[in-house]
Amino acid sequence: MKLTRLPHHTLAIVRGRDRAAALRTVLTLAEEGLTATEVPLTTTDALWVIEQARRELGPDALLGAGTVLTPGQAARAADAGAGFLVTPGVVEGLGTRLPVLMGAMTPTEIISATSHGALAVKLFPASLGGPAYLTTLRAPFPDVPLLPVGGIDAAAARAYLDAGAVAVGAGAPLIGDAADGGDLTALRARAAQWRSSLAEAATL
Repeated sequence: MKLTRLPHHTLAIVRGRDRAAALRTVLTLAEEGLTATEVPLTTTDALWVIEQARRELGPDALLGAGTVLTPGQAARAADAGAGFLVTPGVVEGLGTRLPVLMGAMTPTEIISATSHGALAVKLFPASLGGPAYLTTLRAPFPDVPLLPVGGIDAAAARAYLDAGAVAVGAGAPLIGDAADGGDLTALRARAAQWRSSLAEAATL
C-alpha cells in the first residue's frame, strides 16, 4: 500500500448505521474516483460491508478497516477482506501482516506508533491543532508520513496537504448522511466538488 498513490490524496471514511447504505456509499465513492476507503468497525455490520465491498471492487481496491483496537478485531477484519487497518491511537500487537495506519497526536505517540511499525501516522484528532500543528511536526519528523483525520473539509484538506500531509482522511464533510441512508446524488456532488478542489490545489 503506497499512500502517495491514494486517489486525490484522500482516504474516505465511511461510518454509518445502515449496512446496506454504507456499502452503497463505498461503491458510489469508487465510481466517483475516490477509491481508497476505510470502514470503521463502529459501522453497523462493518465486516459484512468490507466483505461485500471487496467482492464488488476486487482484490486491488484500497479497502481497510478502521477503529481497530484488538488482535481479534484485526484478524476478523483481515478475514473479511480488509487490506489495511486503521487505529484511533497507538495499539500494539495486532498480530496481522496488514499495513497499519496508527493514530497519534503528540510527538511521544508518534515515536511510539513508528516504533510499532506503523505504515503512517493518523494524526487524530487533527482539528485540535490544525495545519499549523502538522507543519510544526514536520521539523522533528520529516520522514514520517502524516495523515490528518477529524473534521476535514475540502478547504482544510488543501491546507493540510500544503503543510506536508501525505493524504487526508475525509469523514462527515464528504460522506454526509449517505452511510445512514441519505441521498447518493448529493454524495456524488460532494465527491465531485472534493476532487475539483484538491485538483485545483495541486496546480497552485
